[in-house]
Amino acid sequence: MNAAVRATVRVGIYTGAKVYFVHEGYQGLVDGGDNIKLATWESVSMMLQLGGTVIGSARCMDFRAREGRMKAALNLVKLGITNLCVIGGDGSLTGANQFRKEWATLLVDLVKAGKITDDEARKSSHLNIVGMVGSIDNDFCGTDMTIGTDSALHRIIEVVDAITTTAQSHQRTFILEVMGRHCGYLALVTALACGADWVFIPEMPPDEGWQGHLCRRLADQRARGSRLNVIIVAEGAMDRDGNPISSEDIKKGSRMGVEAVMALLEATPETPACVVSLSGNQAVRLPLMECVQVTKDVTTAMAEKRWEDAIKLRGKSFENNWNTYKMLAHINPPDTKSNINVAIVNIGAPCAGMNAAVRSAVRIGIIQGHNMLAVHDGFEGLAQGKIEPITWTGVSGWTGKGGSELGTKRVLPSEYIEEISLTIAKFNIHSLVIIGGFEAYMGGLELVQGRDKYEELCIPMVVIPATVSNNVPGSDFSIGADTALNTITSTCDRIKQSAAGTKRRVFIVETAGGYCGYLATMAGLAAGADAAYIYEDKFGIRDLEMNVEHLVQKMKTDVKRGLILRNENCNANYTTDFIFALYSEEGKGIFDCRKNVLGHMQQGGTPTPFDRNFGTKMGSKAVLWITEKLKEVYRHGRIFANTPDSACVLGMKKRALTFQPLAELKEQTDFVHRIPKTSWWLKLRPIMKILAKYNISLDTSEHAHMEHVINKRVSMHAPLMKKASPPTKHEEEE
Repeated sequence: MNAAVRATVRVGIYTGAKVYFVHEGYQGLVDGGDNIKLATWESVSMMLQLGGTVIGSARCMDFRAREGRMKAALNLVKLGITNLCVIGGDGSLTGANQFRKEWATLLVDLVKAGKITDDEARKSSHLNIVGMVGSIDNDFCGTDMTIGTDSALHRIIEVVDAITTTAQSHQRTFILEVMGRHCGYLALVTALACGADWVFIPEMPPDEGWQGHLCRRLADQRARGSRLNVIIVAEGAMDRDGNPISSEDIKKGSRMGVEAVMALLEATPETPACVVSLSGNQAVRLPLMECVQVTKDVTTAMAEKRWEDAIKLRGKSFENNWNTYKMLAHINPPDTKSNINVAIVNIGAPCAGMNAAVRSAVRIGIIQGHNMLAVHDGFEGLAQGKIEPITWTGVSGWTGKGGSELGTKRVLPSEYIEEISLTIAKFNIHSLVIIGGFEAYMGGLELVQGRDKYEELCIPMVVIPATVSNNVPGSDFSIGADTALNTITSTCDRIKQSAAGTKRRVFIVETAGGYCGYLATMAGLAAGADAAYIYEDKFGIRDLEMNVEHLVQKMKTDVKRGLILRNENCNANYTTDFIFALYSEEGKGIFDCRKNVLGHMQQGGTPTPFDRNFGTKMGSKAVLWITEKLKEVYRHGRIFANTPDSACVLGMKKRALTFQPLAELKEQTDFVHRIPKTSWWLKLRPIMKILAKYNISLDTSEHAHMEHVINKRVSMHAPLMKKASPPTKHEEEE
């Protein structure tokens, strides 16, 4: 919440607005006085890493009554406040919309009572409202993730990781209850991220006789050699009759801020109250009450036992999570085999989440009836025949493991192309899943080019981007980048914290990424950096001079710390040592400098919940695509795939997982610097400068349009709005 408060305050001040803190929620709005204080740039310094909310929050019965809302309106009018940004759950946001709807009549009553003048009422004739959803349960429809959810998932996964070590050594079953009274998101994503055997969520209660089914499943897992069973239960879990299912019942049964400010400033009296939501990597505006209504529809669907509707109303991402979980946890491998051999190989530097993708791909492949083959040590291992079958239990516990269990190398296939074709023939490999970074992408291209000479390479191939650098063309996100970003951000927080008692200190931190500035830019935003130097955003000595002067001026304020990030390959001449020496010399007598090169620690240890979940979904989707593609290319008793769309990169593009032919992506690639020619995150860089108090102009010509909740309002409800363009056969809304 504090990150949202900080961004709202600083962007508001940047636009020339006066920004006020309202302490203690709606109660502070009603009571007024010292509860409503002018915010300054410095007042939101050093709050990014703090939990909770520094401005406080409180439940308020007074605001529910019209009399209380009239007091709140009076306090706002007297201060000339006509824009309200509300961070909270659906109750808080519904209250805000009610306040907005009756604003005009509240002003009329205040004028009649002689508490405000006609002139004051005219100046405050309209109240704009924008909402941001803060809730760890992720129980608000219309957004992929609410503020606080990811942090809650981190805490849960830390507990699960600690428990599973004990569970494996003692061969135990652990039942973990997580929050989620009316929403099973935390439980469901935790189940996916840790490979749980069963999850209980309120949206989809288990079938009758679930106790017996659960016992059989656990016994079956043990018979396959599993030493560990994990069951996740949401606190609001219930059976199909609406009776609560507690962890104790299961134990007995088993016996074992930026967009928000822009939305306010662009609002007109006709603009409906909106909520800023996250959809893929896009911040979007949705009508507040549409989202509230869909959220209520979920509760209604559960009360009426329309379980399938409840899942659909939660949104496509939730539905996809549920379907992936069901496939991985509840579908047994078939007795009949497909006689298809699918090989999986890791390429390039290891990263967190690779193993989650491998585990998912292996298990989905086995469910499809395929024989799954593990290739050790990258393309070199493929050339040398380092291949062995990999089983269901062979990938147990892989979701939470960092690095690459298969082993990986940066070697490209071009020098081994003939040996690779012979190995493919020897092991009768029918398709290939390549998981890795830019080398995986390059390797896939080289294998496709080799098809003209070697018929054995005419098999379906899919590249799953997995690299901390996030530099693979065809995908906005790579597996592993989130873990790396978290590691960098937490390290920067610790570095800044170390200067809490030391005034006037500037830290210069070098990040990884090759020539790709994603990590430096996003870590700069997350850690509150003063500058982030990257290759894609050219800079020279004048820029460095301006940055030093900016820090000199900053040291005259109450905020006497500085953080500079530098991508490792941003400039051959302006090295980390050079920048450190320049800042040290120019800041002499004003601030001192410290230098940190983060190095290999950025690969992270255990993967974050996002990378575990993302890897699981990517591995699953890749193998399902391969299964369909094999049916397409099976001709006259053999598999022959030589069309461009038979070798693809599976990537996240805006809001959809898409398969893009490797050959088509060549035009979008800067091969010299190993980066895509265009990157979506570059548009975020001006925001980082604004939040660091640089006097720059922000391009606001591209207005965000109000969208609508993309959800089928099922059963007796009429649809809100049709999608403008449905996903193609190669896309799926996430």
